[in-house]
Amino acid sequence: MLFLSQLINGIQIGSIYALVALGYSMVYGIVKLINFAHGDIIMMGSYAVWFFIARLNLHPAVSIVLSILFCAFLGVAIEKVAYKPLRNSPRISLLITAIGVSFLLQYGMQLIFTPNPRMFSNLFPGQLPIGNFSISNATLVTIGVSICMMVLLTILVNRTKMGKAMRAVSEDNEAAQLMGINVNNTISFTFAIGSALAAVAAVLYCCSYQQIEPTMGSMLGLKAFVAAVLGGIGSIPGAVLGGLLIGIAESFTKGYLSSALADAVVFGILILVLLIKPAGILGRNSHEKV
Repeated sequence: MLFLSQLINGIQIGSIYALVALGYSMVYGIVKLINFAHGDIIMMGSYAVWFFIARLNLHPAVSIVLSILFCAFLGVAIEKVAYKPLRNSPRISLLITAIGVSFLLQYGMQLIFTPNPRMFSNLFPGQLPIGNFSISNATLVTIGVSICMMVLLTILVNRTKMGKAMRAVSEDNEAAQLMGINVNNTISFTFAIGSALAAVAAVLYCCSYQQIEPTMGSMLGLKAFVAAVLGGIGSIPGAVLGGLLIGIAESFTKGYLSSALADAVVFGILILVLLIKPAGILGRNSHEKV
């Protein structure tokens, strides 16, 4: 029974990691940027949906849609203001900028809402009994919504015109431009989709843990980054696989070893992956000409 409980918990949190890792992988695949501010967009989405529900008294469904739109707009704004001017600069400049944006969002929210945690009500209360076992509705919704988002994203990337443009820009930016693809719009769209997925992950995460704070996105974002690296950063199936594996590994560590070791195990996996297979499970080895 403990094994099944930990497995379901692992799939639940792993589904959230997968959604966040998809944002990392999409952005890296397009502009080769590790967007370390991505975890803080989750935090912004959490505060947005909390503000719409607790302060403006809007319906939860309306609040969720507004928070998704808010995060999509925020992602595009960050790309236009912070990343686009540095697109042709060394990658270290973009990386440092991403870290700076992350701190700006964290401390900006501390200034507005104070560092004190805010309680978030579970939007999906109740449990589904299955024999002697029961699964919370929040867990079922998290897994179901994550699967739907991943399927929709796969269809978007593989079956739509914009998806073809995203794959073309990822493969060869300059060649895509010569073929008439608007690279700037494609990159902005990628940031919008990745940030929208982060908003969905934010709602699911808040319903499970029912607490938000300005620094909540840091560790969540780092674990999702580990998931993206494990699965193969730049690979959509890899992000999903990596998220589930990290979630299950973290859950079993908490259940059978110690909660204090969970983070150590996650980052230990990152070190092992970088040592043994840097490209990740489903990633492709790339060779750079010098």
